[in-house]
Amino acid sequence: MSPRKSDSRDRMILSAAALLREYGASATSIDRVLAHSGAPRGSVYHHFPGGRTQLIDEAVALAGDFIAGMIDAAMQVDDPAEAVDAFFALWRERLVESDFRAGCPIVAVAVETNDDAPQLALSAAAVFARWQEALAALFVRHGLTEERSRRLGAFIIAAVEGAVIMSRAEQSTAPIEAAAAEIHDLLLHTLRDRPGAAEPVPRP
Repeated sequence: MSPRKSDSRDRMILSAAALLREYGASATSIDRVLAHSGAPRGSVYHHFPGGRTQLIDEAVALAGDFIAGMIDAAMQVDDPAEAVDAFFALWRERLVESDFRAGCPIVAVAVETNDDAPQLALSAAAVFARWQEALAALFVRHGLTEERSRRLGAFIIAAVEGAVIMSRAEQSTAPIEAAAAEIHDLLLHTLRDRPGAAEPVPRP
C-alpha cells in the first residue's frame, strides 16, 4: 500500500469520527466523509470493502482508543477523586473548544437504530465497557471492592455522557460542572469510608 493510499484511509477514519461527534451516525455518509477528508472516491471500497458500516466501526474504535487514552492520562494522579475531576475537565474543554458542537462519537452510534448494522451497537457497548473497566481498576487499586468499583465506573461514564448531551443542548458548561461536583463529593465519601482510608482533601 502506498503512503498516499494509507493517508487517505486514515483521513477518512478521522473524518468519520469527527462527523460522528458533531452530526451523529445517520448523517455520517460516505459522501460527507469524502467531502470532509478530501479522499478520492475510488478509495472507499478499496480501503473499506465493508462500506459505510466498516468505516463507522473503525471510527468508533479510533474514538474509543482516543478517549481511553484520555482516561489513562487522567488516572496517572494518586488521588482517584482528582483523577475523575481531570476526566470531567477534559470533556468540558472539548465542549468549550468546539463551541458545544462536538459530543461523544460513541453515543452518536449507540443511540441510533442500526438494524442493518447491529455490530455498530456491539462496538459501542465494547468501548463503554473498556472505559468502565479502566475506572473500576483505579478504584480497586485504592481499596474499593470490585463490585463497587464496577458500579462507580458505570455511573461515572453515564454521568459524563449525560452531562455532555445536556451541555450541548443548553450551550452551557453548567450540566457537566454540576455532574463533576456531585461525582467528586460521592467519591470523597466513598473513599473516606473504605477501610484504612486517610481523610481525603475537600474540593475547593
